[in-house]
Amino acid sequence: MFDVEGDKSKQLLTISYSGRVGADEMPFCVDKIKDSLADMEPGFRLLADFSKMELMDYACGIYVKEIMRLCNARGVSAVTRVFPDAKKDIGLYIMSCFHYSPDVHIMTYENLELAMQSLAA
Repeated sequence: MFDVEGDKSKQLLTISYSGRVGADEMPFCVDKIKDSLADMEPGFRLLADFSKMELMDYACGIYVKEIMRLCNARGVSAVTRVFPDAKKDIGLYIMSCFHYSPDVHIMTYENLELAMQSLAA
């Protein structure tokens, strides 16, 4: 399951994943992100919250790469990720090296509270 929320006033796009995330739902996630990106200005920030995710199918990788490319093309300046369990990281660090510009600041936190504090600073 996923949830996408764009906050134009804060220039913050939030993507939250929970439970078991399957490749069958990811095209809908990509479409919702495309819609939300229309309201974002270059320099926006992305919060990707994986704290409630149990498992993401390997086949979701192509969609995650597409999301990264879309955000990069729109001008994302910072990516904040929440991963309480490093074993559930689906290779985002490696993918980020290829799909984000080198000037995109990427931070990873173990819980949402710390991530939100960094975004507020």
